Amino acid sequence: MRSNINVLYIDDEDNNLKSFRATLRREFNVFTALDGLEGLKIAAEEEIHVVIADQRMPGMTGTEFFEKMVDINPDPIRILLTGYSDISSVIDAINKGEVYRFIDKPWNIEQIKNSIKNAADLFFMRKELKDKNEKLAKLHSEMNKFVYSLSHELRGPLMSIAGVAKLAKMELDNPKTLEYFDMIESSTGKLDDYIFKMLDFYRSTKIDHKISLIDFEEIMGQQMKAYEEKFGLEDFDIKVEVKQDQKFLCDDSKIRVILNNLFSNCVQFQAEDKDEKFIRLSIETNESEATIIIEDNGIGIDDKYIQDVFNLFTRAAQQNVGTGLGLYMVREAVVQLGGDINIDSKLGEGTKVTVTLPNMKEENS
Repeated sequence: MRSNINVLYIDDEDNNLKSFRATLRREFNVFTALDGLEGLKIAAEEEIHVVIADQRMPGMTGTEFFEKMVDINPDPIRILLTGYSDISSVIDAINKGEVYRFIDKPWNIEQIKNSIKNAADLFFMRKELKDKNEKLAKLHSEMNKFVYSLSHELRGPLMSIAGVAKLAKMELDNPKTLEYFDMIESSTGKLDDYIFKMLDFYRSTKIDHKISLIDFEEIMGQQMKAYEEKFGLEDFDIKVEVKQDQKFLCDDSKIRVILNNLFSNCVQFQAEDKDEKFIRLSIETNESEATIIIEDNGIGIDDKYIQDVFNLFTRAAQQNVGTGLGLYMVREAVVQLGGDINIDSKLGEGTKVTVTLPNMKEENS
């Protein structure tokens, strides 16, 4: 049994209070009050775990006391003593006072003991859960700050290094020295890409959504500009088609996570010996959902890896590219949004990924 359980007992009969205190003072820390007002004062000043109140008291009934107590201190577990059968009082106690249980008068000491112990267990379990939720909220806030720092404080110096390396290459003609600067550029590029992956990982696994109006034409215009800067894309035949006639609401950041990683895979997992490399991306919306289809003629995925491609850190190709995070993040973002994803691939021929996302306008409203 837990020690130091604080119990408050309110009853307008002094003999009952004395009997209760004398019988239970060795097992619990007992506080008593002769009326509801005194009980409310004790509940506001002391750390009370379990409160027991008699229903029939002059001035303030047990139900009325619990109703007021919920506003002052809602944490203690509440037990109501009833000496008569009154269904309306029971209903009020449940609805207004959030009573844990009822005990008939005259009460039995063993019944009271067991009820207090069970109620105290519930109190401490709720308190532990509340503490964990507060710690989780604090961790969530700190994670937001960390992600912001990762994005701005780390990428800034990294881009400066890459910029200096490019400037230095323009002023050098020694092949060996240029090779060193190429290595610096390559390493900073890989590190920057990994930071982007970490940011996408965070966005894709966040449970909470930031719902906004989605303009797929605008998003794809921005994304394609970023892809051209990042990948070059001179060797690719790329066609993007957007059909959006409906108002569509969703989480913008998660949609970008999905598009970024799918498009990145199309570029990275291409066959080097193919003369014609293509990427086809289409987005179409209707009243209830948006369908995103992206297709390439890259190296494809072996059938034996298809079931594992969405697992964390799984690579479905022998090429030493990628982090094993991309498709995992895509699936997580899709699942978080309540959508569906399907992948169809043939080794040596290419891959087609279809994503459907629900229009979240009802959730937003």
